Amino acid sequence: MTTPAHVTNPGAPGDSPGWLLLARYLDVCLVVASAPFVLLAGMPRLGYALGAGGWIVVRFGVEYVRRRAWSARDTRSRTALHLVAILGRVWLIALVVLTARFAGRNADGIMAAVVVLAAFTVELATSFVLRPPLVSTKRRSP
Repeated sequence: MTTPAHVTNPGAPGDSPGWLLLARYLDVCLVVASAPFVLLAGMPRLGYALGAGGWIVVRFGVEYVRRRAWSARDTRSRTALHLVAILGRVWLIALVVLTARFAGRNADGIMAAVVVLAAFTVELATSFVLRPPLVSTKRRSP
């Protein structure tokens, strides 16, 4: 009896139901859906564009690196790729916020930071909700 790929590998593309795919990328959906409100409210557009675009590019880039990490056979390669995903995200998002600040005004940098912070909060919450349950492993006594 085989187990479906989305049960054994929660990141497997194409095997997830539609609602699970939407929930997994809820942060990206909310960033895109908030664009009309930002435009209508007259908020800093450059900051929003850089924050939203940077978040979406970094989010899918990190997802790609994580998939590569889980498919790596070598533990050292897997660890290095996970480290690149974690630290690369931090550096790239910081560069996006700083670019918004120095390419525009102070309000653009703040707007980019708010967009990124809101998107990260949603992604963190959904990752906790969608995380598969931990399986208890019994240790053998020596």
